[in-house]
Amino acid sequence: MSALSARILLVEDEPSQRAVLSYNLMREGYQVTEASDGEEAMLFTEEAEFDLILLDWMLPALSGIEICRRLKRHKRTKDVPVIMLSARAEDVDKVRGLDTGADDYLAKPYSLPELLARIRSHLRRFRAAAAGEALVVGDISLNPVTHRVERAGAEVTVGPTEFRLLATLMERPGRVWTRDQLLDRVWQSSPDTETRTVDVHIGRLRKALNLAGAPDPIRTVRGSGYAIG
Repeated sequence: MSALSARILLVEDEPSQRAVLSYNLMREGYQVTEASDGEEAMLFTEEAEFDLILLDWMLPALSGIEICRRLKRHKRTKDVPVIMLSARAEDVDKVRGLDTGADDYLAKPYSLPELLARIRSHLRRFRAAAAGEALVVGDISLNPVTHRVERAGAEVTVGPTEFRLLATLMERPGRVWTRDQLLDRVWQSSPDTETRTVDVHIGRLRKALNLAGAPDPIRTVRGSGYAIG
């Protein structure tokens, strides 16, 4: 994807940091829209579409955590990658940020080259999914258009729920999804759906993917949830 076609919403209340980030993003060729507080950011997301959102945690009026929560609940913005930036460097804060739906988290001060690399990575995945291109993690491929799943070149038969579950995991390789997040994404938060349902379908998905004794590609993170890759 050409950087010129990527639209980034930068939400940062500190003028100097906002200016530095905006300058470097535009130098990379991105189209940048700046928001100085949470309410302004929400207005921009209602008026325009973005390919990625850089979101500061500590904002006046409306916090980055609350903004992220709202974005991930809205059908139009739930798939847009959100990278949260924060002076909070503790693991518990990172987990909280990711639990609200953020796709990535960088603690300040961060490396600019690392931030730019993460932006490129998330944009590639976002555009590939939006264009219906095949998702590939290791020896597993998933085509969202043909609904075909393959492992090591062999076709794998999965049910519709397992397909959506696998697609969610493969869209963000390495990311740990909680059971509640998977319920919200795959089952659309049906009020009568229990978190145990996630475990059952993960079990079915594992059984389908583990062909000929192949290693289990899905990681169980105790106390958190599931990840692939």
